[in-house]
Amino acid sequence: MSTIPDHLVLHGIGVSAGTSSGPAVLVVPAPGADANEPGSTDAAADGQRVRDAMKAVSDALLTKAEHAPETSKPILETTAQLARDKGLAKSVDKELKKGVGITKSVHNAVEEYAAMLTQLGGYMAERVTDLYDIRDRTICELRGLPAPGVPDLTVPSVLVAHDLAPAETATLSKDLVLGIVTSAGGPTSHTAILAAQLAIPAVVQTQGSEAITPGTTVALDGGVGEVIISPTDEEVELLVERSRRRVAALAGSSGEGATKDGHKIKLLANIGTADDARKAATYDLEGSGLFRTEFLFLERDQAPTLAEQTKTYTEVLEAFGERRVVVRTLDAGADKPLAFADLGPEENPALGRRGLRLSMVREDLLDTQLQALAAAYEATGKKSDLRVMAPMVATMDEAKWFADKVRPLGLPKVGIMVEIPSAAIQADKLLSIVDFVSIGTNDLSQYTLAADRMQGALAPLLSPWQPALLTMVRSTCIGGHATGKPVGVCGEAGGDPLLALVLVGLGVSSLSMAPSKVATVRAALRLHDYSTCQQMANYAVDAPSAKDAKAAVEALMAPALHDLL
Repeated sequence: MSTIPDHLVLHGIGVSAGTSSGPAVLVVPAPGADANEPGSTDAAADGQRVRDAMKAVSDALLTKAEHAPETSKPILETTAQLARDKGLAKSVDKELKKGVGITKSVHNAVEEYAAMLTQLGGYMAERVTDLYDIRDRTICELRGLPAPGVPDLTVPSVLVAHDLAPAETATLSKDLVLGIVTSAGGPTSHTAILAAQLAIPAVVQTQGSEAITPGTTVALDGGVGEVIISPTDEEVELLVERSRRRVAALAGSSGEGATKDGHKIKLLANIGTADDARKAATYDLEGSGLFRTEFLFLERDQAPTLAEQTKTYTEVLEAFGERRVVVRTLDAGADKPLAFADLGPEENPALGRRGLRLSMVREDLLDTQLQALAAAYEATGKKSDLRVMAPMVATMDEAKWFADKVRPLGLPKVGIMVEIPSAAIQADKLLSIVDFVSIGTNDLSQYTLAADRMQGALAPLLSPWQPALLTMVRSTCIGGHATGKPVGVCGEAGGDPLLALVLVGLGVSSLSMAPSKVATVRAALRLHDYSTCQQMANYAVDAPSAKDAKAAVEALMAPALHDLL
């Protein structure tokens, strides 16, 4: 068994500001599938047992929702709806028909769906926690075991877990939970959202937290993502003081995004569902810079109907009113397979028929999606700043093909994602065809550096501080300047307050990120004038390495920014 040193500083992602310290209480993982169960011999009967168990889980979550705070109810209700997902039940049936045991079938079916969401990355990957929660609760129901969850707390404590499911986080008491530390999760996960709503300091993706032992004193800063094991009194006081300074630095962070000297930058939210839109719309931000529509299409035997898509898009537009909403059309393909749009196996899916390439083969899918967007735009009185963009565009012919699809439907603005080096290099030509571009830094990074973003060993190459990547961003912005058209960033890089300064200095006019990051990025911008951002950008692009690029920018940043990092 691993042990942790008497004193150690761990680092993760701060998702709920504030500081706290107290004894650690570990959330024990769910028991999992029954290793000794027999294989299924009656798939129909076992399939019904699974459906009954999933319904029981859904009913229990809805009961929790009835007694939960208003801010937590939507998340519990969304998870309860997932427990009734017909596609998931059908996936379990497939496993049962192979003769797999009943709880193992549930496990396998969820793993297949979870792998798909993980490949999508970003927001979608963070929804895996909700899916695993349904898996664990369903298996416990089938095995006659108590539902997994946080142990009963008798004294105020810091919860330490691999991750917390929404049903667990939603019912936490601020009086007994001093803080949350997880080794998984993300900035837009339900754990992060609920912790912030409950004002409980929280740090996710904490490297090394799995070695924390019960009862160990843990101190954390949910603003900067620092966790201290067995802290000294001086360290606890330092965390409290740093948190106070952070609150003071964020105090004036409201309104439009702009640099110190008034150079405006749109600050927007990344979303994936109508529920996300409603939550993000409550934040002080200027709209959504990326609405990932894949969630409507995943784990289905048939594509969503025109009526179904129109309803969802209408709800998203209504949530943001007159604010900007940038919709990315279906981004799927061999690496994100859809049962109703399978073009066959490919040796290298990342370089295959995904994104717009799939849409050009299956025009019917794109046509329905665009018709639904046009209907939603009409239904909301054409009030929103609606913009529609295509993923994975590499050539002028592709950009023109997409623009010719969009414009006849009366949609106000058409754009493309810049995720491929060819698009960054010829941005001026592409922007002579479309109205705007948005840079997806995650894919642009993997294609520029030839490094698969799913390969953990290649993570250093995928740093958003890589000068080669920043050069691609600069090339895109030069094209935007030449044509007088806007260039945005909707990758995770936009939510880094230090890197945001560089992106603005390169010429980016909008940044889209997790809603919880907007206030910090806005405060960072207001500490620096535009010329300083430009100087930072020049230093970063000219640096010999990602490490050197970040160090050069840190040397130029305002001292007050330390309190936000």
